Amino acid sequence: MHADPAPPLQASLWLNTPEPVSLAALRGQVVLLHAFQMLCPGCVTHGIPQAQRVRRLFTADELAVIGLHTVFEHHEVMNAAALRVFLHEYRIDFPVGIDQAGDDDPVPLTMRSYGLRGTPSLVLIDRRGRLRLQHFGQIDDLQLGAAIGQLLAEPRTG
Repeated sequence: MHADPAPPLQASLWLNTPEPVSLAALRGQVVLLHAFQMLCPGCVTHGIPQAQRVRRLFTADELAVIGLHTVFEHHEVMNAAALRVFLHEYRIDFPVGIDQAGDDDPVPLTMRSYGLRGTPSLVLIDRRGRLRLQHFGQIDDLQLGAAIGQLLAEPRTG
């Protein structure tokens, strides 16, 4: 597992939360960041349902689940209004940030700073704000559960 500090989230808008989410504010909790796109079949069939299951299985003070809608193609159809409808239809209730677009690059800023290769991507951040797991594509529930369990078992300080 990695031990580098997780880069800050660079979202242009946050949905399903009254205030923007920051990793600094989540220090002390394990964070699961699920990067997805509405038109990504793997996200819709595997990644999002998995993130929803994780959200239901762990209390918010143990583990924070955050979505990142990171669009690197089809920008014109995957806008904030479409995402709001998508979140409602799929009953996604965890906070979702819209990854901030880059100036001359189709790859959004958070996706670029994390070096994500595409969607779905899953990132685990430990209680100290360090990047501990980054996975592109589908990850098995058992493998994810073991990684989360390992991070939750680590001391809250130190």
